[in-house]
Amino acid sequence: MRDFFIDMNNYIKASIDSSAEEEREILIALLSNEGYDGFEETASGLNAYISEEQFDDALLKEILQPFAKSVQTEIIAPKNWNAEWESNYEPVIVEDFVAVRAHFHQPVAGVKHEIIITPKMSFGTGHHATTWQVMKLMQEIDFTNKTVFDFGCGTGVLAILAEILGASSVLAVDNDDWCIENSLENVTNNHCTKIEVKKGEAPPSDLQFGIILANINRHILLQNMDIMAKALEENGYLLISGFYKDENSLLADAAKANGLQLIKASDRHNWSAMLFQKMK
Repeated sequence: MRDFFIDMNNYIKASIDSSAEEEREILIALLSNEGYDGFEETASGLNAYISEEQFDDALLKEILQPFAKSVQTEIIAPKNWNAEWESNYEPVIVEDFVAVRAHFHQPVAGVKHEIIITPKMSFGTGHHATTWQVMKLMQEIDFTNKTVFDFGCGTGVLAILAEILGASSVLAVDNDDWCIENSLENVTNNHCTKIEVKKGEAPPSDLQFGIILANINRHILLQNMDIMAKALEENGYLLISGFYKDENSLLADAAKANGLQLIKASDRHNWSAMLFQKMK
């Protein structure tokens, strides 16, 4: 039986006007450092949650001041957060290839692979168009006996799928402690034995991989393109996502400059994914 988390304390919901993705990512990082432990991206901005006893109105305004953003706050009464989450979380099905579901869902019929993910606050359940596309494009790669690097692993869902597809070893890194904890839990729940989860900011400079998976934002991809290219074995594959369709040329040009050839691109709900191969 599952133990539900029932929070008996009031929460403060801060609704922040912010339409730029990169700005929201910065705000999430800044607010996380001050005790905000839940975030929800909306069409008009960002909702951030913190317990009422930790809330500091002056500090919130100080964080937002450089961004000149308006904010509205309201008190959220105690609730069973897990039950709320479960009522809104549906399995994700990538055609007949793979299904991603929570432990409280029934098994999904008619798919080749199934992954059990408890996402909590980590990114990467398959619901987002970027994760969905990366999983779909992973069908294009032979993972058998390949070494894999998962850059920005989130929930660990891509690392888990890589092992399922035959990878000999997977190194999964993220710079967020919660993601590390959640990935380790999901790796265990999926009975994976070839995945190492570590905290990290970039690909290791002393290792090479047959496949690199990087579902992270555009500026981090561009910043690390040369490092990822060097970390790839000859004929190795780089599969990236986390950017909009109109940014494809930026990523393609950066990859080409580092000896990577575009194999395939896809888009879904205006988000893109691209598969490259390192040429001799």
